[in-house]
Order: sequence, then structure tokens, then C-alpha cells
Amino acid sequence: PPKIQKESTHGSVFTIESTLPHLHKVLSIVDVDSIRKVKPKVWIDCGHGAGSRLARPLLEALGCEITVVGEPPDGQFEHEPEPTADNLIDWLPRVPAAGADIGFFQDPDADRLAIASHDGVYLGEELTLALAADAVLMKSPGPVVINCSTSQLTAHLAKRHRSPCTLSAVGEANVVDEMLKRNAVLGGEGNGGVIDPRVGLVRDSFVAMALILERMAEGGTLTPLASLIKDFPPLTIKKTKIVLPFGWSKQDIEESFQRVVDTFPEATASRLDGVRIAFADGWLLARASNTEPIVRIIAESVDKQRVASVIEQATKALLDQS
Repeated sequence: PPKIQKESTHGSVFTIESTLPHLHKVLSIVDVDSIRKVKPKVWIDCGHGAGSRLARPLLEALGCEITVVGEPPDGQFEHEPEPTADNLIDWLPRVPAAGADIGFFQDPDADRLAIASHDGVYLGEELTLALAADAVLMKSPGPVVINCSTSQLTAHLAKRHRSPCTLSAVGEANVVDEMLKRNAVLGGEGNGGVIDPRVGLVRDSFVAMALILERMAEGGTLTPLASLIKDFPPLTIKKTKIVLPFGWSKQDIEESFQRVVDTFPEATASRLDGVRIAFADGWLLARASNTEPIVRIIAESVDKQRVASVIEQATKALLDQS
């Protein structure tokens, strides 16, 4: 019969509390004392996801007065898990009800963060990256990378800080690849995902929270979000999608993208990911889904009517096979 080794020679099993090393890394990139000094009041919804393992310890370590909902991480969602304005409409009033200075909303796997102001106004996910970038660049200017579907607000802020901002294709891996090429100090996506290479090359809602709180605490007093964003460019961004006709091939999609390019001859077109049209006052992106028979359309401008107009024109061009 085969010889069986004694149990003592099989090795050992260790239990490691992996959240603590991550907590320490996040704390290491911000001025903890400045945040503790102003004692922000934070309301946070962890969404009964992974974020609840670290959200409370992080905010307590930063000296915040906290109200936490959405614990424990049992997946028993109390609302649709995507932290969008529509899904949070019944939750936003809880921020002012708690007397909080800011409201945080994590998605279930805690890589994305949406924010609300002290009066319960949804500021969304696009502002998450912009505020985090402002916090990083005001101390350490350097290259920033965003994907091509992200608001240009972050690019505007990078320019203020004399820092270059590069576009990547959509997808976290594409953002990270470009960050490595550019030796970027920060990267991210407009869905509330912030990537700080000092902590890790992944989107991280804990990094986002710490950086935003640091920005609010800059100067030794707590600055309301409304004051921080009042000088931001008044950009309007709209996201929509169209269902493609049944049976469309990749060739049909490529031809539709070319029609979009032809519709805006005065603009600059890029085929980095789908088709992106850059205007003097904004941009438009049409990008086919990899999993559904749809094309997502995003447009942004300082002019709301311009946004609606270019989306209408692009939609017509995409579907016009005459």
C-alpha cells in the first residue's frame, strides 16, 4: 500500500486579515491628521456588499463621524445595486437627515463610488474621479489617464494643474495599461472608479473616499462639496443607447460608425474605441457593446441643447442604411 505522510508534514494553514494591509495603504496616501482635524460627518451606504468590510474602519481611522447603512456584506440589496441617481432617489434624503457633510454610495464589489452633497443632491459618479484627481494633482502634478467615455471634467482639472490627461479605450485594464505607459499619478473611469497606483492598479472606492475627504479638508477647514465644485466647468453629459436591427454584422456596425464620422465633417474623429467625435465645445462617443446588440452613445458639452442635438444626429446616422 502507498505510504501516507504524517499530518504534521503536510504544511500549515494561516488565517490572514487582508483588509488591514489595504487600510494602511489607503491611509498612507492622504493627510490623515488634516482630515481628523475637521471631523467630517459622513453618511455611507455600503450596499450590503464587499465595501462594508473596510468602510467603517477606514472612516473611523480618518476621524469621521459616521452613519453606516448597508451592512453586513450579505448581498441582501435594499435597492438596485448600481449607484445611479434613479436607484438612489429614496436614499438621498437620508444624507441631510443624518446631518452629514457628504454621502457615499458604494457598488457591491466596492470598486466604484457615487457621492451626494450635504443637502442630498446626487453629484454622481463622474465627479468622484474629478474630485479625486483635484486632490492628487494639487499636491503632485503628473499624467492622468481616463477612458474615452469619461467626462472631460477631469481633463479640465488636469489642465489647471498643468498635467497631461490621456484617453484610453473603455475598460479598467485599458486604463491601467495606459497609466503604466505614461507613468500616471492617477487614472479612472467616469463610473466612479478611481485608480491610484500608490495603492493598487485597480478601481478602489476606499481610495476615492479618502482622497475626496482630503480635498474637503484642505486648508484646515471643512469645505462643502458645493464650494469645491462651483468653479468646475458647467458640463452636461448624457448617456443613452440604441438597439441595433436584428442580424446586424460587424461590417454593418463599422459602416454605421463611418456614417457618424461623415455627419460631423467639421469635427475630429478617433477610432480608439468605437467612434469618438471631438467638437470645439464637447464630444460624442458611439461604442458597440461586446455582450448586447446595442450601441451606447455618450455626449458632453457646455450646451445642453448641443448634447441633445448631436445625440439625435448620431442616432439617425447609425440607423440610416438608405
